Amino acid sequence: MAHALMLLLESPVLIAAIFISGIGGTFQFGFHISVLTSPSSFIKELVNTTCLQRYSISLEQWEVTLIWSFIVSIFCIGGLLGSLCAGRLSSAYGRKRCLLLNNLFAIGGAGMMLLSKTAMSFEMIMVGRFLYGINAGVSLSVHTMYLVECAPKRLRGIVGVSVSTFLSMGKFSGQLLGISELLGTEDRWPWLLGFSGATALLQLITLPFLPESPKYLLLDRGDRQGCEKAIRRLWGNRDHSAEVEEMLVEHASMKGVRSHTVLDLILDQDVRWQFLTILVTFTTLQFSGINAVYLYSFDVFRTAGIPTHQLRHVALGTGLCEVSTSMACVMVIESTGKRLMLYRGYLCMAVTLGLLTLTLYLQIQVSWMPYCSMLLIFIFIFFFSSGPAGVTVALPGDIFNQSFKSAAYTIGCTLNWLGLFLLGLLFPLIVENLDYFCFLIFFVFCFLSGVFVWYNVPETKNRTFMEITAEFQRMHPKRGSSGEGRTRPPEPSHIKACTTTKF
Repeated sequence: MAHALMLLLESPVLIAAIFISGIGGTFQFGFHISVLTSPSSFIKELVNTTCLQRYSISLEQWEVTLIWSFIVSIFCIGGLLGSLCAGRLSSAYGRKRCLLLNNLFAIGGAGMMLLSKTAMSFEMIMVGRFLYGINAGVSLSVHTMYLVECAPKRLRGIVGVSVSTFLSMGKFSGQLLGISELLGTEDRWPWLLGFSGATALLQLITLPFLPESPKYLLLDRGDRQGCEKAIRRLWGNRDHSAEVEEMLVEHASMKGVRSHTVLDLILDQDVRWQFLTILVTFTTLQFSGINAVYLYSFDVFRTAGIPTHQLRHVALGTGLCEVSTSMACVMVIESTGKRLMLYRGYLCMAVTLGLLTLTLYLQIQVSWMPYCSMLLIFIFIFFFSSGPAGVTVALPGDIFNQSFKSAAYTIGCTLNWLGLFLLGLLFPLIVENLDYFCFLIFFVFCFLSGVFVWYNVPETKNRTFMEITAEFQRMHPKRGSSGEGRTRPPEPSHIKACTTTKF
């Protein structure tokens, strides 16, 4: 761990890439997940006032709720659209240029938010949320691809976890800025919703000073000179010949291979288990119960004796717990390994959900039980942030080669947005009918995902793509293959013939 941190500190441009891509990347996604909680009552009032002034109609409560639900969910529709376009756009125009142009959606959305109250138009909030969704959908895929491809193999774990760290920071920032002492007031809520425009503008100004992804330059563009120049800027002037040789081997293996589509990835038998890994992990990321835990935290804190007017301030502790745990995950991932963090996180989350269901059931009968529930909430957030949240987003970049990578990120992020949309649609009904027993549904998802990763996914730490692929083939040999083929897949002839090149 210490060696990895020293290597990172010796690469200041890579550190700058982490912060600049993060602030306009997954930070935006996290921010818009949490930011609407605070100004919800003000936006609903704007909806009612707009209809009263424009149409002389006073809306019923259910009508206001319906419009509010659409304002919330249209973010997911924009995110899904952005995710579906992200893979093709990043392959055609490059990771860096795609991130740059993506900021225009966030700036446009911020303009809509800032003018919505003055124009007395809740429709502008809908349009702004849709633009924000497109921005978040693109950045969720491209930010991860750009960073993972910019990192040397030894730092891939640390750099990959930073993606979820900025997502957690976005969620916490939305909670923090939404308190009444800052921007969560009737006068300042448009500035709260427009805050993303400032972070997008910051990335738009600073990102041009960073290089393009070295892997993209070599494997997609065939620009070896540009790749070597980008590596020197990002990693310093140390000897990186081994890393460059691995890229050249992958480049040789991809000669004549086109960039695969989502359908190609789904139908290709050679990457079937990699596809199943993405399917299971990204689906469980949304159906792990993290949103349910955040929802019930208010009830638990209230039962524990926290005054209602202080609940929002106390709930900041849950966001702070997620941010701090995600940062700690950066420190331990290189020594622990991604596979262990993934299956251990899911299994521990399953146990925590089971105990949380029990304590919620007993909290009326036992006076001190709400404090146990409060502790379990923080424990659950700890296991989520230190495992699945930190590993899953960057997983497609580890287990797929360059020709499949864009399609893999498209599938993973599409599953993420669909899960978020379905959860927003069905979760109120689940809670209404099952109450806190809804955690048992999430318990099943976490437990089964933990078992799947334990038995079917190899370790990716400090391994090249080809080593990871060989391990997948060893764990899941094709039917009819020989015993020798199970232990070590034959090396392609074009890889054997690849010459060693010093850099």
